[in-house]
Amino acid sequence: MRMVAVVLGGGVGQRVGAGMPKQLLTLGGKTLVEHCVAAFDQAPGIDEILVVMARGYTGQVKATLTDAGYRKVTAVIEGGATRPDSTRAALAAIAATAPATAGSAPGATAGSAPGATAGSAPGATPGTAPGATPGTAPGTAPGTAPGTAPGATPGTAPGDCGVLLHDAARPLVDQRIIADCVAALRVHDAAGVAVPASDTMVITGNGVMQSMPRRETLLRCQTPQCFRLSVITRAHELAAADPAFTATDDCGVVLRYLPDVGVHIVPGSERNIKITYAQDLAVAEALLARGDVLARGDPASPGGDPPEPPASPLRFSP
Repeated sequence: MRMVAVVLGGGVGQRVGAGMPKQLLTLGGKTLVEHCVAAFDQAPGIDEILVVMARGYTGQVKATLTDAGYRKVTAVIEGGATRPDSTRAALAAIAATAPATAGSAPGATAGSAPGATAGSAPGATPGTAPGATPGTAPGTAPGTAPGTAPGATPGTAPGDCGVLLHDAARPLVDQRIIADCVAALRVHDAAGVAVPASDTMVITGNGVMQSMPRRETLLRCQTPQCFRLSVITRAHELAAADPAFTATDDCGVVLRYLPDVGVHIVPGSERNIKITYAQDLAVAEALLARGDVLARGDPASPGGDPPEPPASPLRFSP
């Protein structure tokens, strides 16, 4: 299955106070967006990289990435006014370049069953009986993913691909996380990177603590957030049609609009921080410097942080 990494840098990052999109700030001599692209370009499981940038900066970023020779970058496109808008622009660009499926009926959209209406869920049959799951072909065995052809891997539609959506403001994503995301997408329809919550959380109302969830049930989301193209596209279609939709991350869109799709956990890393405020850049500089020291095999400085423990307790379920 084709794997496409999307580096989302469509925002302007006002909270960092830099006077420019924060993804263009430099870290260790490279912009944040270039750090992200470099990580995916080095990952064996990634086939293509699509970069989404804020309006007015696509040409600058394209030139930078071209000069650096990142071979997997296929396009740099303009993002939307909101994070969901940028995600939808990326999904449309990926769908537009999806390879046609051998044997598709003339005029059918890549990934659509012969005779299906363009835009229908893969495997959908015109005139599906009332009550049938949308996208489920007649005679589909119970428990089979909608649109799965006989003998096909459950959840994989013809022409479908894996999409890894990653914040350009997380420049220190590592190869283990990317490889685990790719592996998860070969098994699951959706997965998200997360790390355990170390602080006690409270739910509040009107400035008063109301309840305290058990900490062991709470995780902090990171990116990449990973989906089959057909799944995340359908979730955003439903979100766009909902007048009450409010912007959230992509795992949240799937959880709300496709509640039957399990979003599996891929263990993240405390190094995979998000640059939100100016002080976060200083933290990232320190983490990057420490990573360079460890990569060279130099001894850690006295009093330095120990390497992170293995993340095996949170590995995604098969």
